[in-house]
Amino acid sequence: MTVAENKPLTREVYRMVLKGDVSAFTAPGQFLNLKLEGRFLRRPISLCDLGEDSAAIIYKVVGQGTAQMAAMQPGEKLDVLTGLGNGYDLADAGEAPLLIGGGVGVPPMYLLAKRLRAQGKAVHALLGFNKASEIFYEEEFRALGCTVTIATADGSYGVRGFVTDALPKSYSYYYCCGPEPMLRAVYKTAKGSGQLSFEKRMGCGFGACMGCSCKTITGYKRICKEGPVLRKEEIAWED
Repeated sequence: MTVAENKPLTREVYRMVLKGDVSAFTAPGQFLNLKLEGRFLRRPISLCDLGEDSAAIIYKVVGQGTAQMAAMQPGEKLDVLTGLGNGYDLADAGEAPLLIGGGVGVPPMYLLAKRLRAQGKAVHALLGFNKASEIFYEEEFRALGCTVTIATADGSYGVRGFVTDALPKSYSYYYCCGPEPMLRAVYKTAKGSGQLSFEKRMGCGFGACMGCSCKTITGYKRICKEGPVLRKEEIAWED
């Protein structure tokens, strides 16, 4: 694929648009796996948005690999595995779904919101960040017609606290993506059923190496293949 755009959204968070064959993507919540020059393992990044011949991803610069990505310029080529993972199932959404995203767990919520709004659903997006300077995509969700609530851990914007401190009283179903401590808190606090997207260190990214297996109530599943999205009822937390 070819880098078409690569711009910062905040000091550490970037949005990259890749041009190429995106026909393997079938659902929001899937991811792609980027091969970076000089790096042994690929970088799995969630899909944020999808066009006819383009895929947008949002990533945070946290190490040498993502710093390498941030330096890429339009026109550069990348070896990319696309359409990985199972993605979210929209069939259970109901009429008023709640989308909960924390930090770099926010991007997959955007494409999900876009698809749910196209179905006429009343979408509430609850987005969590550490502080005001780290917020991104608030206006993009509003532009889709979503109700948007922002929570910041330091109280510098929106609701003070975590996403679990800002859960609405009423919603039909929930979808969630973020760091595992947040997923655990949402699992314990949110009412009703939902789907949660998990992060794991991956080797191959497509189910061959078994390196990202996790325990569920029905046995072990590969986060890259049978996941990253698991239903609330099948999650078996490991200490």
